[in-house]
Amino acid sequence: MRILVISDIHANFTALEAVIAANATVDAVWCLGDLVGYGPDPNECIERIQMLPNLTCLLGNHDAAVTDALDLEKFNHDASVSIRWTKSVLKQENLEYLRSLPERRSSSIFTLVHASPRSPIWEYVLDPYTALLNFAYFETPFALVGHTHLPLVFSEDDSTKQVKRVLVKSGEQVQLSGRQILNPGSVGQPRDHNPQASFAILDPENLTWRIRRIEYDIPSVQSRIIAAGLPEKHAHRLAEGW
Repeated sequence: MRILVISDIHANFTALEAVIAANATVDAVWCLGDLVGYGPDPNECIERIQMLPNLTCLLGNHDAAVTDALDLEKFNHDASVSIRWTKSVLKQENLEYLRSLPERRSSSIFTLVHASPRSPIWEYVLDPYTALLNFAYFETPFALVGHTHLPLVFSEDDSTKQVKRVLVKSGEQVQLSGRQILNPGSVGQPRDHNPQASFAILDPENLTWRIRRIEYDIPSVQSRIIAAGLPEKHAHRLAEGW
């Protein structure tokens, strides 16, 4: 079984389509949230996500802000501008879809959230100490998170309770064991200085996790961001992956 794990699409339809085209034979798709925000294609991304096979989709912080479930004061100026614009162009049925998304899903092995098990919408799991605190907030062996836009794996040593942090490169496969927090990186706005869309392929039977990267037409997305009157920063950063 192969599961496509994606997160932080951020209204980047071109990147999303590239990822989907490269993974036409997956058995299921797990989306960890933030379908909207920053990018120029919120309606297209929401509608395309709903077409994916055996979909599990969660609520991200930008999704929550668009539905008025999260205060805009939590966001920086440019992110707030993008959220307001998204609210102005979003179709009612797509807004209702975002409102329907859960904050957490769990199975016997995996816990899925957008940000962190401790704070499913907002907390950034970027360092071993934050990861260590979060291991107490899920009971499954593995938690899948997004939000940081970085393809990270945090592994807990059962005897010492120390946590190891690894930034996973494209093509690298991680053998899942013990207890781990895993992040597939961002489809629509990577922040590890690699502009290629980032995603993961999970094999829950063999317990493997592989990060993959794929190129997409960044200039076309940049042009749509500028044409929509969105902050130019959100266009420029795509080319450098920051």
